[in-house]
Amino acid sequence: MQLNTKRKSTRRIYVGSVPIGGGAPIAVQSMTNTDTRDVSSTVDQIKRLAEAGCEIVRLAIPDQAAATAFREINSLTNVPLIADIHFDHRLALAALDAGANGLRINPGNIGDREAVRKVVKASKDLNVPIRIGVNAGSLQKEIQLKHGRPSSEAMVESALMHVELLESLGFDRIKISLKSSNVINTIKAYELLSEEVDYPLHLGVTEAGTLISGTVKSAIGIGSLLSKGIGDTFRVSLTRDPVEEVRVAYEILRALDLRHRGPEIISCPTCGRCEIDLFGLVDRVERALSGIKSSPKIAIMGCVVNGPGEAREADIGIAGGRGQGILFKKGKVLKKVPENQLADILIKEVKGLVKLQEA
Repeated sequence: MQLNTKRKSTRRIYVGSVPIGGGAPIAVQSMTNTDTRDVSSTVDQIKRLAEAGCEIVRLAIPDQAAATAFREINSLTNVPLIADIHFDHRLALAALDAGANGLRINPGNIGDREAVRKVVKASKDLNVPIRIGVNAGSLQKEIQLKHGRPSSEAMVESALMHVELLESLGFDRIKISLKSSNVINTIKAYELLSEEVDYPLHLGVTEAGTLISGTVKSAIGIGSLLSKGIGDTFRVSLTRDPVEEVRVAYEILRALDLRHRGPEIISCPTCGRCEIDLFGLVDRVERALSGIKSSPKIAIMGCVVNGPGEAREADIGIAGGRGQGILFKKGKVLKKVPENQLADILIKEVKGLVKLQEA
């Protein structure tokens, strides 16, 4: 598959200070899984997400108490916040009043046309964008009956119906998502919609699953679309700490050479020649370097003989053997190191390299 480096041209909107579409960098989003009414826990999680590189955070607003807490949360964080609303347009209005930088709604389930009009007017007055969130599991009954199943075409029809509704009310600060747990349906739906509209698209595979299955589904679904130039922002959905969603998101962007954040670790899968605890070594180094924003390429190899050559493109690396290892840069050996010092030496060298890069 050849990467399409030319991105589809879309309109530019802003979520707070973060540009979406119009050639802006592809923005990484996540969603809190705390109880929004628990201000302290939610603020703590938002701060951890921001430290991991999350640029926009979405919060569920299930009731008025959550909408009230949203105001305090917003005052305690610097990350643009999106309010996720279902079924009650009054919660959307309350969230806007509390300072939401964006709304995620399904216009078809928050009330009648008058209710939607009120939300649209408030959003327009405050210059706040609305994401039309179409989910395969909650399509309108008439569309379900027409298509017989939540197909890609059905999701696109639902999205266009909602776009038409907002446009008829004079609103165009729109982004759209079409989410399904079926990767193939998701890819096809976004491809079809991309041909119909120039609004920015929010990518995602919903209910993707656990760390492994969710990462695979998201990497294939989101990565496939990004490789074709489709998509302006996205969330990786995992049944996990949302910080892991952000880490996976940046690895997808790195793999496609679209954005780079944090060290890239190259490590071998191990084989019968490996005579050190490579798994533990990689885990320790990865944790120690997790806060670094720049992106040096680091190699952690389990074979002294082949390691440096196999990872010659790495900025810096180590390769371990029985009781000792070597430190190397760009494939050239610098010195031998006792095995119990390999992690410390590598962490120190990487931090020194980062200082030079950021100076």
